[in-house]
Amino acid sequence: MSGHNQFALLRQRRFLPFFIVQGLGAFNDNVYRQAIIGLLFYLGVAESERTLYTNLAPALFILPYFLFSALAGQIAEKLEKSRLIVITTTMEIVIMTLAAVGFLTESLPVLLVALFCTGLQSTLFGPVKYSVLPSVLRPEELTGGNGLVEMGTSMSILTGMIVGGLVFTLAGSHGPIVAATSVIALAICGNLAARMIPKVDAGAPDLKINWNPIPESLAVLRMARKQKAVRNAILGVSWFWFVGTILTAQLPSYAVTNLGGEPTLYIFALALFSVGTGVGSLLCEKLSARTVEIGLVPLGAFGMTAFLLDLYFARAGEATAQGLSVTQFVHQAGSIRIIIDLLGIGLFTGFFVVPLFALIQSRTPKSEMSRVFAALNIQNSGFIVAAAVLGLLTQRLLGWTIPQLFLALAIANAVVAIYIFTIVPEFLMRFLSWVMVRTLYRLRPHGIEANVPDEGAALLVCNHVSYMDALILSATIPRPVRFVMYYKIFNIPVMRWIFRTAKAIPIAGAREDPALMQRAFDEVDAALAEGELVCIFPEGALTRDGTMAPFKSGVEKILERRPVPVVPMALRGMWSSMWSRRDTRLGRMRVPRRFRATVEVVAAPAVDGHSTDAAALEAQVRTLRGDLA
Repeated sequence: MSGHNQFALLRQRRFLPFFIVQGLGAFNDNVYRQAIIGLLFYLGVAESERTLYTNLAPALFILPYFLFSALAGQIAEKLEKSRLIVITTTMEIVIMTLAAVGFLTESLPVLLVALFCTGLQSTLFGPVKYSVLPSVLRPEELTGGNGLVEMGTSMSILTGMIVGGLVFTLAGSHGPIVAATSVIALAICGNLAARMIPKVDAGAPDLKINWNPIPESLAVLRMARKQKAVRNAILGVSWFWFVGTILTAQLPSYAVTNLGGEPTLYIFALALFSVGTGVGSLLCEKLSARTVEIGLVPLGAFGMTAFLLDLYFARAGEATAQGLSVTQFVHQAGSIRIIIDLLGIGLFTGFFVVPLFALIQSRTPKSEMSRVFAALNIQNSGFIVAAAVLGLLTQRLLGWTIPQLFLALAIANAVVAIYIFTIVPEFLMRFLSWVMVRTLYRLRPHGIEANVPDEGAALLVCNHVSYMDALILSATIPRPVRFVMYYKIFNIPVMRWIFRTAKAIPIAGAREDPALMQRAFDEVDAALAEGELVCIFPEGALTRDGTMAPFKSGVEKILERRPVPVVPMALRGMWSSMWSRRDTRLGRMRVPRRFRATVEVVAAPAVDGHSTDAAALEAQVRTLRGDLA
């Protein structure tokens, strides 16, 4: 696993054409919108008319998301996805041809009509964009793939704004021709890349489309709320758009008023935020060890709050100097702190949003994926509009300065994060377990991707060395796992909350508590019937001397009721690490002898549950473990 990284996806046809299409689409949208602003200055229209456009244009672009997202989700569910992407990119060619007419005739009404159509095209593309990834990527690739998409989108938006803003500055009187040619050429390139995307089956080809947008919008919103974790992941993504909208909307004025820069300093500030977001998105795969690690979400949320707070204290008032270039600003006292804050906000934003997308994709049935993302788009649109309105009201009616708005945003971000993590404790549980595991151990997985099934039920059997075994395994297996554990370990203070939130299954011996043992077997069977992964430690107790004990017959009882595939696994290197019984209870309370111990997690190919037994599985696990207790 450690030898893989997300950049390998950029060499594979199942991902690269889609990545190019997504990047070109975001780039072209921003070239187009910024080129319209350039045309307004080129034509010398009055400031009042420019202000009208800057308020009208975003509304025209967002309106289709409210009106047509539910319809787009149904279409994306019903049609083969690569075909739909070709259709939407063909629409983009037609729309950009209309936009080119607007540039050449210098007609703002035509450009605004084309802008509305661009929003419509983006609405149709939105649900298919993120529902494609779970169909072409394995579970352990979801975080890396989403990280690449978020990085590519951030960079495309940034470069598109720069290029679009420079069209009329550099081309002068040829600006309308250059703008018209550019948007059509980019749309054609996107369509050609879309034709290279391999076939991706429809999620629900027999779906009957409801053409009435209002009841269907309510229906997809209800669908997105069925699972609490998915519902609140969607809330988190929408909050990301809320924070991003407020922040980026204030940067033009903030760069001039509070940083004392020329208008071009705004692009530098936006670049810092965008680069930070891109880097944070890419780092998610490394930090998560190629699992859907939602423990990064609290880290991202609290990191965003910390850097937003520091941005307020770094420059709470107006700048003393004015008209600074980027170079002059960098050399000003205190500027490095502001640069680090903007990078940090972006970095932790990446940590926050990428795992949320991966969580939605991994927990949503493929037959509902596009409609759930349609619901996400509807909610995102509402949060974007709310952010724009609140940003305007707080400054016009309450008289807040931009730094004060950043301070309020930092506080609100902390409140929203605490709210989400309180109602869905899984986020905080994963954060605590992620911190514990990554702090105490160096994990070296072997054979996990190849042998643990991407979907469907399976029973994992593993040797039992320490109190941390379940957390170690959950940190290396891409899918959620239901662990069966001795009830006394389950009830360890602090760890009990983590295990309960992770839906671990406590078990006791037949002599200790026969009712609890029976409930455990019933829960295991129910979990396997639902297609989940279940992990058991067939030794029945922690090793006391580092050697493996014989496997008990509980594994055979499970397979008699539900003969699912069985994946033998072994932990190597845990005996001499923290929280094994090698240390006394007092010894476990001090810094371990092998802090940051290297621990290997090894998986063998699955065996048929019909034809194996405890002795055969024990022999396989012993072979996997070898002499590395």
